[in-house]
Amino acid sequence: MANTAQAKKRVRQAEKSRQRNVGQRSTVRSAIKKVVNTLATGDQAQSQTALTAAVPVIDAMARKGLIHKNKAARHKSRLNQRLRALSATA
Repeated sequence: MANTAQAKKRVRQAEKSRQRNVGQRSTVRSAIKKVVNTLATGDQAQSQTALTAAVPVIDAMARKGLIHKNKAARHKSRLNQRLRALSATA
């Protein structure tokens, strides 16, 4: 348990940060899930719109350090790859 004033403050700050990160992580996951779901329906235009909306969200979380930049690039690449595959079959 934290004994010093500094340690107690750090505990408060860490909890605040954790709460904020949970919400932001949820936002990223929702954006990715939305793209995946639209890809599953096969609607190319809607999938493109969802991907266009998701990319800035993913980039922002990478900039803030919530996810690693390589993970952000991997997500964007895989989603884009699936969108290209969908357009190739259509």
